Amino acid sequence: MKRTAKYVGLDVHQATTVAVVREESGRVITRTVVATEATALTALVRGMRGTISVACEEGTQAQWLHDLLGPLVHRVVVCNRRDERRQGTKSDWHDAEALADLLRRDALRPVYHATNPDGAELKELARTYVNLVEDSTRVMARVKALYRARAIRTRGQAVYSARQRATWLAQLPAGAVRARAEALYAELEVLQTLRTKAKAALVTAARRNPAWSVLRAIPFLGPIRVALLLAILQTPWRFRTKRHLWAYGGLAVTTRATAQYELAGRTPVRRRRAPLTRGLNRNHHRLVKAIFKSAATAATARPGALQDFYQQLVARGMRDDLARVTLTRKLAALTLRLWKTGEAYDPAKLTRQVC
Repeated sequence: MKRTAKYVGLDVHQATTVAVVREESGRVITRTVVATEATALTALVRGMRGTISVACEEGTQAQWLHDLLGPLVHRVVVCNRRDERRQGTKSDWHDAEALADLLRRDALRPVYHATNPDGAELKELARTYVNLVEDSTRVMARVKALYRARAIRTRGQAVYSARQRATWLAQLPAGAVRARAEALYAELEVLQTLRTKAKAALVTAARRNPAWSVLRAIPFLGPIRVALLLAILQTPWRFRTKRHLWAYGGLAVTTRATAQYELAGRTPVRRRRAPLTRGLNRNHHRLVKAIFKSAATAATARPGALQDFYQQLVARGMRDDLARVTLTRKLAALTLRLWKTGEAYDPAKLTRQVC
């Protein structure tokens, strides 16, 4: 191959990867299918000369592929095209060709995948903890559903208590129903034990991060919330301003505008009509939004500078739900600002613009 810029689109699957290579003019110069293995993929890019750029879609193998090919090529772009409307024929070859063409035109919006070894370890610990929490919640819901299906009221957490378990089991008919409840209780005990260990490992690893003490000083960001933020966000420098973090966390306001100009004589003049709001953006990281939203909800119920800030918004006539969103955005902006600067939390600066 000539020493020219090459743009490689990869359609990655569990067993095979379809690769299409385009040159600067857009002409397809190579089509091939290789095994989704480290040796085959590295041999593919090492066989090319010139400046090589690679694109693939977000998926299960995206992080592995980014770390594998990153040191061997000029750049690796991982993109998310799941919400795009596609027309015409759909096949692996079409997808790989489209990725290579969009990469050549610099029309792909990359998904952040750069992580250092410490960050990768913290991310895996966070995934372990979050999965165990989800599994525990699912089993707990099944336990309560078992009793509710037989008109047995299960308010609170008493139904999960090991001390009262015999009392609750006695209310169920003997046989398969009681055996199912005992199996759910046994599963819940294992998950709770693993969850406790995963929580301790996550917090221990997060404490080694230099930003731990800075973020822990922010009210209502406890050890688990801070550890999850450190694991998910990795670095504050991936967000240029607070608005980029708001969009990532589902806190950016979506607006729609049309017919924005009118003619004054023959001169186009912008209309003074404000864009219509359409709520918050839907394409976001749900766990990041849940962390900031739960912290803001707790702040509204407990005395402090953040509650005062919230009450001032309500006193000025802002609706309660909008005031909560504003407080959530303030917490996110404050987190980003302190993480970047390393400054200590100062409640006197809450009314200042940050980032």
